[in-house]
Amino acid sequence: MILKDKTVLVTGASRGIGAALAKGMAEAGADIVITDLEHEANAMAAVAGQVEAAGRRAMCIPIDVTNKARVEEVVAEATAEMGQIDVLVNNAGVLKLSRLDALDEATWDQHFDVNAKGIMLCTNAILPQMKERGTGRIVNIASLAGRQGIEQQGHYAATKATAITLTRVYAQELGNQGIYVNALCPGIIMTEMGQNNLQKQEDRDYWAGATALRRLGEPEDIVGPAVFFASDLSGFVTGQALNVCGGLYFH
Repeated sequence: MILKDKTVLVTGASRGIGAALAKGMAEAGADIVITDLEHEANAMAAVAGQVEAAGRRAMCIPIDVTNKARVEEVVAEATAEMGQIDVLVNNAGVLKLSRLDALDEATWDQHFDVNAKGIMLCTNAILPQMKERGTGRIVNIASLAGRQGIEQQGHYAATKATAITLTRVYAQELGNQGIYVNALCPGIIMTEMGQNNLQKQEDRDYWAGATALRRLGEPEDIVGPAVFFASDLSGFVTGQALNVCGGLYFH
């Protein structure tokens, strides 16, 4: 119960990695604030059921991470209900495949609004209470794409490189106030998004064979590293971006 008595707010928690993190962190002892877009209400409720089945408190609340006022409202409501937010997991993200030379401006803006600005807005909204307590942990879900660009994902990769850089700078600016900021860079994870990107079995087999572990990742593979960053186990670790990729990339 390494996260016992902690409250974790997870964005984009209705499915995929976010849902796995909500459930996994509950199993590690945390109460969970489950957030996502309003139309994901049923999916969020299902995740809340898993959290409660683990014996922890769950709160579902809709959020648009690109809307500063709404982000601040959600943090205030969640704090009032749960007492405080000890850990923020910035997981909300979007990916629409496109070659850069065919990319429209609206798609570029959407990706940066959700994947990059969303991190800043959510982090800044939660920082005042962490600064007041002199402690707090922020975990940003970046991507291996942010390490090395991927064909048809240049815009997405750019946002994830931004997430890694934001992690490093926030860590430098907040470390002396007891606030830790780290990032995870998942490789190929078989979420709904991952399955859509690799629809052919031959492609899945190819990429599984390219990893040292000879398999693709599952959302649950992200839980352990996230719990590490969210807990006192990482007491001398901040500003880092950890690859969680099964040995697909080594830099």
